[in-house]
This record gives sequence, structure tokens and C-alpha cells, in this order.
Amino acid sequence: MAVDKFPIEASHIRMFAHAIGDDSPVFSDARVAREQGFDAVPAPPTFAVADVHFDPESPLRRRSRNAAAAAPSGGGTGLHAEQHYEYHRPLHAGDVLTKVSFPGETWEKEGRRAGKLVFSETISEYRDQTGELVLTARMVGVRTERPVEAQG
Repeated sequence: MAVDKFPIEASHIRMFAHAIGDDSPVFSDARVAREQGFDAVPAPPTFAVADVHFDPESPLRRRSRNAAAAAPSGGGTGLHAEQHYEYHRPLHAGDVLTKVSFPGETWEKEGRRAGKLVFSETISEYRDQTGELVLTARMVGVRTERPVEAQG
């Protein structure tokens, strides 16, 4: 999966900070950001999750009702288990990122109620407009072998 362009705009940073309940002026005022040592308004640490809005293939984007109805049923379930970010430098307003994702490690564990649990990593590298690696993200997902049976 690749995102061709993920622009980081000051208004997006301000809205994201508001949505996560962080009212620090560093995320809305360039003067405050400079006073705190940033080159421009920085993005909050988890801001990179907003890239799904720029990736038309992202499974996290909302699909039409017909697409949801056509989704396969049965089998196990999956969930997002972990997320790790390694920043090589802060993300700033004005950056335009590209993202390339590739599979990481996969491992299994026997679950008590849903059978085998399969864990898999997805590694994403974000590069800025100059090609510099600015962020490496590692997401771990887990899929169960079968639905969890109801406890009585």
C-alpha cells in the first residue's frame, strides 16, 4: 500500500489536536511552536493515522453500504492490537509525506476461546518531500481462527 501524497496542513493539525482533546497552543500557533524549538507547527504524535484519508485503498476508509453488505462473513475476527511510532524527526505543517507499507513478522499463539491467534505486523515508512525518512510505524494486528464463543 502506498500513499502518493499526504499533506500535513496547519488546519488539519489543529483539528486533530482538538479531536484528541489536546488544546496546547503549540498545535495551533506558529509563534508558540517556534518558541518551543519547532521549525513550524508540529503534528501530534499519533497524527500519522490520518493518512487513511489520503489512501483510497485503505480498509479503514468508509465504504458504501453495498460494499459492506458484500463483505465476506463467517470465520474469525480481526483487531488492531498494537501501534508503535519511531520518529526520526517531528512532522510539521508544510510537510508532504509519502508512505510505503510492507509486511513485518508473523507469529501464532493458541487462544483459549477462539482457537489459534495469528499476529502480523505491518511496517510503514513515511518520507517527506525531500525523500528523508521521517517516521517508521509498526502496527500489529491479530486475527482469530474462529469467532469467540459466548460464555454462559
